[in-house]
Amino acid sequence: MANAGLQLLGFILAFLGWIGSIISTALPQWRIYSYASDNIVTAQAIYEGLWMSCVSQSTGQIQCKIFDSLLNLNSTLQATRALMVIGILLGLVAIFVATVGMKCMKCLEDNEAQKMRMAVIGGVIFLISGLAILVATAWYGNRIVQEFYDPMTPVNARYEFGQALFTGWAAASLCLLGGALLCCSCPQKTTSYPTPRPYPKPAPSSGKDYV
Repeated sequence: MANAGLQLLGFILAFLGWIGSIISTALPQWRIYSYASDNIVTAQAIYEGLWMSCVSQSTGQIQCKIFDSLLNLNSTLQATRALMVIGILLGLVAIFVATVGMKCMKCLEDNEAQKMRMAVIGGVIFLISGLAILVATAWYGNRIVQEFYDPMTPVNARYEFGQALFTGWAAASLCLLGGALLCCSCPQKTTSYPTPRPYPKPAPSSGKDYV
């Protein structure tokens, strides 16, 4: 029962991480315009995501522009896009595989070992999905830090971490933690001992053997 609860907890955490990765990919606040200089006008907020850049006015009006050309984007943004999409697709596959291996499901009830293996495989896929999301967000965040501290970058062209980036880090952590808990449901190998042979019973002795 404890193993089933641990398995269910891992699935819920990984599923929440998968939802968080979708939200992080869709949000445009991957990097936000930095107000480090005193001469910068704060009447508008500028932020960029994986698919668009937006400008939010102090009046509440928001204008967004989708990135038109794929080839015109820098390599970091293209790699981040690809890794996030791969992580989401792997998470979707892991959900279906892990669902089959859950103890609360009726699938593969006649084969308990195979059912547990399916849960472990789902956990491994969740781990790979979490690693892809973690690499994507860490790579993008490292690019922001490099550009921020680059002396050649103008002060009015520097960005900081956005909410979507923190959401991606949280999603990757949940996927990794949930996948690890699912992998803990690996079936233990039972040691089989050979069946002991019964010793032959001695034949009852009769009085004729004695003189």
